[in-house]
Amino acid sequence: MVTITVDGLEITVPRRTRLLQACLDNGIYIPNLCYLEGMDQPPASCRLCLVEIEGRPGPVPSCSLEVEAGMVVHTNTDEVQKLQKMAFRLLVCTNEGQCRMCMANKRCELQRIAKFLHMPLRTKRLRHLPKDLPEVIEDHPCIVYEPNKCVLCGRCVYVCAQQGNDFSLSFANRGFNTVISFFGSQNEGQGDACLDCQACVDICPVGALNLKDDRRRHLRKMAAKAKARG
Repeated sequence: MVTITVDGLEITVPRRTRLLQACLDNGIYIPNLCYLEGMDQPPASCRLCLVEIEGRPGPVPSCSLEVEAGMVVHTNTDEVQKLQKMAFRLLVCTNEGQCRMCMANKRCELQRIAKFLHMPLRTKRLRHLPKDLPEVIEDHPCIVYEPNKCVLCGRCVYVCAQQGNDFSLSFANRGFNTVISFFGSQNEGQGDACLDCQACVDICPVGALNLKDDRRRHLRKMAAKAKARG
């Protein structure tokens, strides 16, 4: 076991625990999107889980480090919060602000992070940048993808690869046009396998992936509510 200090609180965790996981397991919330417990090499791409560690220069992503005995960690310094807010603004600069209509409303990780950072989900500090992508992509037999909601955290790509099937999600295109690809999903039997699995749908933190049937029911429900309101 290893004892570290986080924001003045001593915690003891197993050796080789990721610093981010150690904090989360002990009730110390650090914003994160691309990390999942069990990853051998977390991508550290969302740049939200930054912390400062005494004796080290500058903030570092806590998902990329393992705990070390005597480590002294600060999760809420001015520099950390400044960089977290900057990363968050970049993530939501494409956000359409349609949370009420979203299937992930009130369980969306972006909403949780916005509340934690005291930030709006439609930023006024950066110009709104709508993606030139379709509202929905329905290439997959049973899953619908909403690229304008997707933050490209990669959780779905990771969990799909863990299933050991012939087909797996991947990233496609580059830069602002990057999307999640379903190439190969039309293979015989793949739709049934995905329907039984749903790991990518369950792990998506922002509701960008949903089962087609569930989304249809949700849209009908929203339409009925709108009609009732007149």
